[in-house]
Amino acid sequence: MRHGKKFNHLGRTADHRRAMLANMAISLIMHKRITTTLAKAKALKKYVEPLITRSKDDSTNSRRVVFSYLQNKEALKELFGPVAQKVGDRPGGYTRIIKLGFRQGDAAEKAFIELVDFDENMLKTAKAEKKTRRSRKSTAPKAEAAEAPKAEAPVEAPVEEAPAAEAPAAEEAKAE
Repeated sequence: MRHGKKFNHLGRTADHRRAMLANMAISLIMHKRITTTLAKAKALKKYVEPLITRSKDDSTNSRRVVFSYLQNKEALKELFGPVAQKVGDRPGGYTRIIKLGFRQGDAAEKAFIELVDFDENMLKTAKAEKKTRRSRKSTAPKAEAAEAPKAEAPVEAPVEEAPAAEAPAAEEAKAE
C-alpha cells in the first residue's frame, strides 16, 4: 500500500530523478524560465523553492548546502546574487507554472515554469493595474446617487459641487 506517499517518481530511478531535477533547477536559475512537462514542472517547484529560500541567507553553510544539490558554481553565483536580491522580501512562492497545452507526439501536458520576479511582462501588467484612471462618466452617476438620499436639492447643485479637476474638462466639453 502507498498510503501517504505523495512524491512523484516521474518513472525514473532515484539517481536519475535527482540528476534530472538538479539539471532542471540549474537551467531555471540561469535562464529564469524553462519549458517542460507539467509533472516535471511540479516536481521541480518542490525541489527548487527550498533552495531559493536557503539563498536568502548568504552564509557559507547555506552555500554548501545548495551546492550539494546543484553542483554548479555559476548557478550558485546567480542564485545567491541577483535571484536572492529580487526575492529577498517575498515570503515564498518564487516560481510560477503556466500550462501551455498538449504536446503533439504523445499528448503530454506541457507547461513552463519561471521565476516570478524575473518575468518582465507580468511585472509590467501588475504596475499598469495599480494605476487607475477615472472618467467623468463613471463618477457622475455615483455623485448623483450619493446626493439623492441626503437631501432633495436642485438638479444644478451636483454640477456646482464638481471637483476642480473636473471643471476644466467640463468647460472644454461645452466649448466643443
